[in-house]
Amino acid sequence: MKTLEINTVSFSHGGIKALDAISLEIEQGERIVILGPSGCGKTTILRLIAGFIAPDVGSISIAGKTVCRDGQILIPPEKRNLGMVFQDLALWPHLSVEGNLEFGLRFRGLAKNERQRRIRDMLDLVDLEAFSNRKPAELSGGQQQRVALARALVAEPTVLLMDEPLSSLDQELNIRLRREVLRLHEDLGFTMVYVTHDHEEAADIATRIVTINEGRIVGVASRPSEV
Repeated sequence: MKTLEINTVSFSHGGIKALDAISLEIEQGERIVILGPSGCGKTTILRLIAGFIAPDVGSISIAGKTVCRDGQILIPPEKRNLGMVFQDLALWPHLSVEGNLEFGLRFRGLAKNERQRRIRDMLDLVDLEAFSNRKPAELSGGQQQRVALARALVAEPTVLLMDEPLSSLDQELNIRLRREVLRLHEDLGFTMVYVTHDHEEAADIATRIVTINEGRIVGVASRPSEV
């Protein structure tokens, strides 16, 4: 069974076709990078997978369940078991590191001891145990990025969606965080869909690179050297 299936999906916004008959199958544990210039439809794909919008035509399935089809959202975002890391991170500024991680777990109804176990294990994985009581404003940019990753992964999502999460970082920190993403993937084995316009970043992260242009898939490379 495929972890994620996008079947002949098209989507228009304001009379402009953002995606045109996109199809893609993703296996468990893959690191798929969607690569392309600004405005090509990359983020629209993530928004469709997440359930923020529905395709005009086509369907998307996650772990064998159809979550949207032909203009209808069949399973809402909060029921899709997805993790997301946004470009602006979207951390809760009034909550501590621990509070940011716990927020989603509370929403999912996990018992307190299970929430505490997951948070403790995740903070250990991202090396932030000593910062659990700090607010985001008290952390460096790299630490904030690790909090965002930890928050997305602590709920053990079926798929992790990442929308240009490292684009605002300087090159040295960007490279360090790429290594962090790969290390976490090796430890946890999650499936990832990662959006970027940066060819070097894509080649470093991906197991497969899907190149998008003007709303269409124009290439799929199983190895970075093929891009």
